[in-house]
Amino acid sequence: MEDKLRRVDAPHVAALNALARGWRSDGRFVPWFDPAGAGTAARVLVLMESPGPRTVAAGDLGFSSEDNTDPTSAVLRAARVEAGLERSHYLRWNVVPWPLHDADGRRRAPTTADLDAARPALRAVLAACPDLAVVVTVGTPALTGVMRHLTLGTEENAGPGPLPRLLPVLAVPHPSPRNGYHRAEARTRLTNALRQARLHLEAGPACGA
Repeated sequence: MEDKLRRVDAPHVAALNALARGWRSDGRFVPWFDPAGAGTAARVLVLMESPGPRTVAAGDLGFSSEDNTDPTSAVLRAARVEAGLERSHYLRWNVVPWPLHDADGRRRAPTTADLDAARPALRAVLAACPDLAVVVTVGTPALTGVMRHLTLGTEENAGPGPLPRLLPVLAVPHPSPRNGYHRAEARTRLTNALRQARLHLEAGPACGA
């Protein structure tokens, strides 16, 4: 990860990591965007929930990356490889860029209020990646966050405003060990969603006509 830290301002991730620095300015932890990924040239966005405990514990060496040592990252990496999606074509990120904890310090799922507080950050990431063609949401919070972004307009108060650019969205369950016997299905759906994303890219502009 030290090598990645030296590359956080590489041209393809510089704008994204400038965003990350801004979100860190009030003392929150936000992982870096992975320079081993597509950065602003991404065609596919894989949107997770929020930074996991191991990423948070890594501090300034924390990246939103399939190279992380947690089980979810391993599943994502295996699914991407099986799907044939090039690493240089996708960006991994979280619908809420900062960690969320309950009163006892335990990680918790995003609430609607959390998703709305993070909506400007999601909008900034999408705006920084003009070539995006597909979004793959992993877990219900990520899907809800994207749908609120797409259907509430661009005003901070969710009032009248221009609607964001429409993108195809593929939604899959989170392949967490917490999902028990549904985990195998979640892995299959993640692999198939990434394969669908790859095929969408290969089909070119006509596939959305």
